Order: sequence, then C-alpha cells, then structure tokens
Amino acid sequence: MDAIYRVDGNDVVTSPDAAGPWDPRMQHGSAPASLVVWAAERLPTPAPMSIARVTIDLMRPVPVAPLTIATEVLREGRKIQLCSVKLLADGVAVVNATVLKIRSQALTLPEEIGDLPVELPSPEASLVEDGHAATSPFVRFVSMRAARGRFGQAGAGAIWFRVDEPLIEGAAISQAMRAVVAADFSNGTASTLDFRQWTYINADLTVSFSRQPVGDWILLDGDSWIGPDGMGLAMSRLADRQGYFGRAVQSLVIEKR
Repeated sequence: MDAIYRVDGNDVVTSPDAAGPWDPRMQHGSAPASLVVWAAERLPTPAPMSIARVTIDLMRPVPVAPLTIATEVLREGRKIQLCSVKLLADGVAVVNATVLKIRSQALTLPEEIGDLPVELPSPEASLVEDGHAATSPFVRFVSMRAARGRFGQAGAGAIWFRVDEPLIEGAAISQAMRAVVAADFSNGTASTLDFRQWTYINADLTVSFSRQPVGDWILLDGDSWIGPDGMGLAMSRLADRQGYFGRAVQSLVIEKR
C-alpha cells in the first residue's frame, strides 16, 4: 500500500508508515488529522463551503491498526455546517473531532484588506531538513525546509512542509489536508525542549483558517510556551507563498524521558 490509508466505506486500513516518533505502534498525529479532514470534506453541504476550523481531541494514542470512521452533521445551515468525525479502534473512540465549514462566496474587499506577506525565505531558499525520517516513518512522506531555526531544536522556528506521497489511497490531497498535516508538526517546529531529554506529545490540535491555502508548501511560523506543571502550548501561524492564512494550537503533555 503506497498511501497511509486505504478506506472502504467506513473501514480504514492503516499502513505502518503512519507511525510517529514517540512509539512505533502509535500514529503520527498528522495522519489521523488528515483522515478527519478527508472524511469531513466528503460530507455534502447545502451550498459550497470551505473548512474554517478543525478541532481534534486525541482521546487515546491512535494505534497503527484498522480504524472505523463515524461522521455526523451536528448543525446544518445556509451559512455554516458543523460536523463531528470520530475515529474508532476496536470500537473505542481514539479521536473525537469537530469541523466547522463556512459558505464560500466571492467578496469585493477594501484594497487595504489582504494577506499578511511572508518575510521569510521561500522553500527553495531554505535549508533542507533531512535528518528526521529515521525517527518517524510518517516523516518520509513529508519534505521540510527550514526558513528559520531547525526542526526539533530548541527555540522558535519557521519550517516549510510539503506532503509528497498519497495520504488516502485513490484520493487527491486537499489543501485543508495539507494544512493540518503541517500543523501537527508545530511542537517540533518550536520545540523549546531537547527531544533527547523530553517528550512533548500533543493531546489535541486546533487549526483555524481565514482562507484555504494555495500550493504544495505550507509554512509553520512557530513558537511555544512551556509551563512548570507538565503542560505546554505549541502555536504556529500558517502561511503559503501568498501570505498567512491560519493558526494552529496544540496542548502539550510534557514529560522527562
């Protein structure tokens, strides 16, 4: 299987390449995040709509194992749709997510309204990050370019991400899927703590959009705050070549190795 997932109805086969850096039996958070968005985008809407917000609660470690998708429309309206997406393993919910969509409509905005431009090197002018595939099979599906700092090193960073391989067998990668895959790397983009001495696994992920991203490359312009009692926040501004379009926030569980 070349993709991360093969989906048949509501049943999902998971590739071993879904594994993350913390445990080879546990999926990288980007993988189920992309599956949630794919499932939400397949739900019909009464008018053309785009995803405005994705909130993913990781109820348990998501195993590298078969999953079941359960979806429900929580609120249907002319201007918004709120839906629930759950991923279950052996009948137990491992991911609870909500996805908010807003009606798409062309607007003529004042001239001063526009995207905040990115004043960082482009992907082509940024440093190639190639030393992390060994720590996570999923990372082999993603290219990284460091515009500021380095991935996984302490301090605020800005990293470009590009998904290079299929996520869902037989399905195109949507722009919202590209964004959430990148967004789940926020805790490594601005890690603050040494990966060799600490774990900082995210318990959730929230991504908010002002518009849908354009192109293959997604920039995370990140920072993190670490508290003294085992909690932390990883935060990123999301951008593409045209400018900034969204924000991502993760709640972190901080532990000494």
